[in-house]
Amino acid sequence: MERLLSTYLLVSRRLTPEALSQIAGAGFAGVEIFCSRSHFDFHSQPDIHEMAGTLAARNLKLASMHAPANRDLGPTREGGSPLSLCEVERVRRIEAMDEFKRAIDVAGILPFPLMVMHMGGPRETADPRKRDAAFSSLEHLILHARHAGVTLAIENTRSEMGEPAYLRQFVDETRLAGLRFCFDTGHAHLADGPEAERLEKSFAPLRDLVATAHIHDNSGEKDEHLPPFEGTLDWKIAAKLLRSAPVKPLPLVLELKEHSGPEAKPLAAQLEAARNAMDQFEKTWRTKG
Repeated sequence: MERLLSTYLLVSRRLTPEALSQIAGAGFAGVEIFCSRSHFDFHSQPDIHEMAGTLAARNLKLASMHAPANRDLGPTREGGSPLSLCEVERVRRIEAMDEFKRAIDVAGILPFPLMVMHMGGPRETADPRKRDAAFSSLEHLILHARHAGVTLAIENTRSEMGEPAYLRQFVDETRLAGLRFCFDTGHAHLADGPEAERLEKSFAPLRDLVATAHIHDNSGEKDEHLPPFEGTLDWKIAAKLLRSAPVKPLPLVLELKEHSGPEAKPLAAQLEAARNAMDQFEKTWRTKG
């Protein structure tokens, strides 16, 4: 199993060569870079070239990119206006697509196979106008990504438009060829219904189009992005479901949340916890009972 880590763990700070060295030293073979300009300036060709050299020097692959969630106002200022595929207002939707295209265009200098995207914001309610906007956005973005050698993967989230059943219906009805899914274990664990059924109910509609997965844990109450086995998610069930995806091997990206304040641990300690969790996850993955 190839160990992959999302840089979401460091999203509020600059992604430095030193941090990437620590990630490689912890046994990870590749990363998914979160597109935030204060973290990685995907607008800057010199920065992209520098990142390509840094990854190559540390023998780290770029497994995927995560699309930007906000339009940053600059490389040192975080939290501009939200970016959404579902933006009903045409001007704002075009602005969002321009940012998504900039992120995709990184592949021209620093190739990567997948870009993970959300269907709107964390509280996106289902709305026919938003659905039409998402279709219009994705129709253009899929074509743009295809020319760059990139596949778009929509992630299941906790919003109405991010629910697995909604996502599957959207793809079936729009017939957007080439669109794939990113299955997020932590978000699935927070779905409605009995705990024993949540993962399977979330995975089933997406199974045949899953191209990658985000793996993380939680207590079943909030989106904590904990290392596997630190929450209440049943990793035997998760492993069984993920093994059933048609893509072999399925890229599994560990997506942990950054912690700040007095409880924050040094990066080395967080990476050690991540490595230990992956050791345990790999044992579970190999046990096909």
